[in-house]
Amino acid sequence: MKAVCEFNENGYLIYSIDYPGAYVRGASENEALAKFGGELRSYLRWSGVEQPPYDAPEIEIAERHLSGLQICQADSDVLFDAEREPLTEAEYERLKLLVLKSARDFRRLYESIPNPDISGRPPRRCFYGPVPRTPREMYEHTNRVTSYYTGAFGLETGDVPDIYLNRMQALSELETLPDFLDCRVYTAPDGETWTIRKSLRRFLWHDRIHAKAMWRTASALWGSSIENPFFFL
Repeated sequence: MKAVCEFNENGYLIYSIDYPGAYVRGASENEALAKFGGELRSYLRWSGVEQPPYDAPEIEIAERHLSGLQICQADSDVLFDAEREPLTEAEYERLKLLVLKSARDFRRLYESIPNPDISGRPPRRCFYGPVPRTPREMYEHTNRVTSYYTGAFGLETGDVPDIYLNRMQALSELETLPDFLDCRVYTAPDGETWTIRKSLRRFLWHDRIHAKAMWRTASALWGSSIENPFFFL
């Protein structure tokens, strides 16, 4: 399996190229890589990809990127070399279905929580402000990045409250870009570079980060009654 490593002295984020959205992080490269078996097992079950479970996947780091961001807090701006490659219509449709499935499963997890306004997590701040503590805050934060992603392509879309409908709206807007399957590189107002491939991976990755936090937060309070559509371990 090929992967991309984004790192600095504060930590490592390693992303699968072959399975967009799958990722691990750790204080060291080895600590992060040791988590890939569990991450891929849950990812493959969730995505329905017909692959045997990975106990110790062989990982080839195809790219390493030194970052000035807060890697330890999952702040990221990396654009993979592979994300500059054009998409076929079939490949785009496959990734689009995964991105919509992720939003639908995120909503399903959220709706299974009896009270989304309570949390056992202590208050904490990160690079973008207070870290979402309650399931409702996690849901709203995850949904809110949608217009940020589309804004990177010069599109002005307002977020709607339902994450699945918002995701559908965002993808429809991205599909209006000229030659969007060519994966032209766009530069966002903050200087970050984007392609359509990257936006699809970022939707999946960001969903996984906050779905896992939401599931753990709610499971600590309500146990196995909480839905686990992402098959987190």
